Amino acid sequence: MFQLRYQSYQYSKSRPLPNLEELPEFAQEAFIFCKDWLDGKDSFVQMTSGSTGTPKLQEITRQQLVASASATGAFFGVDSEFKLLCCLNPAYIAGKMMLVRALVWDCPITLVEPSANPLLGLEEQFSFVALVPLQVEAGLSEEKSRKLLQSIPQVLIGGAALPHKIQQELVQQGIRAWQSFGMTETVSHIALAPIGTGELIFQTLPGVEIGVSENQCLWIQSTMSGSAKIQTNDSIELRSKNSFVWLGRADFVVNSGGIKLFPEQLEKKISALMSNSYPGVPYFFYGEADERLGQRLVLYVEGEQSALTLEVLEEELKKFLDKFEIPKQIYLLPRFKYTPSGKINRPETANQT
Repeated sequence: MFQLRYQSYQYSKSRPLPNLEELPEFAQEAFIFCKDWLDGKDSFVQMTSGSTGTPKLQEITRQQLVASASATGAFFGVDSEFKLLCCLNPAYIAGKMMLVRALVWDCPITLVEPSANPLLGLEEQFSFVALVPLQVEAGLSEEKSRKLLQSIPQVLIGGAALPHKIQQELVQQGIRAWQSFGMTETVSHIALAPIGTGELIFQTLPGVEIGVSENQCLWIQSTMSGSAKIQTNDSIELRSKNSFVWLGRADFVVNSGGIKLFPEQLEKKISALMSNSYPGVPYFFYGEADERLGQRLVLYVEGEQSALTLEVLEEELKKFLDKFEIPKQIYLLPRFKYTPSGKINRPETANQT
């Protein structure tokens, strides 16, 4: 039976809302959304992720939200015995969808503060949780949170690409995890990839149709997107009518002398190097205008010169990257620009140089 719990505060069909003034903003957001849902509200406004263009406010219907939760439930074979954990901000679609799943699946859900490692201090056993890669990495680093991750049958990971090193560790620890693919426009994920030792191959959820445009960018048609065809900026490689491999954002692709380079794929290739030699240091590849090549590949690294020796990094990169993948320039910046949801804002960061 549905019940939302945050610390000692609880809310369900048979329990009134707690005093919202006593709660932090993220918890207020969760309780208000659940009340609106139980009161029968039919539409909600959400800021899009920017996957299909400039971020904008978008109306999402109750029918779309139900379709998304139902498709995920069918994929995993859920029942009302599932216990959900929400440790993502309900102001964003990923956190809000955890609440919708609990409401549609008629399951209890526990809300904790979104943090780097929200699993610390939790004793209860859960059936389903959604995390971002940074939370997964932090959870694996602590014994107690790692054991909790190992005990959860379904761990959903989204929001950003998962570094190869973290994929390997999840497999080594026997954690059953899935990388999700989706966006606000499709009301959370439309495809899931089991995390194993090989490449991530995404399988679409029931009721999702996919294809590619002339420039090999993914389009999606599904009940969760309101049956409209959604054209994305994601470059993919179709493996079947319902499976694909994600290559990266088309608007980030670097065309250097006729060679297409996908920054997100290159970032995966050097993830082991960066996490071992420069733990916790943010970085990204980007394209810079070049008279001869059209664009040249560059690497941005966040940090101070005293903490990073660029000459050493340049030599180490040669061990992980092919000849044409080696950046022509490495920029060291004290601080990157970030989006409100915590992702690196690549264009604004690049404009600092």
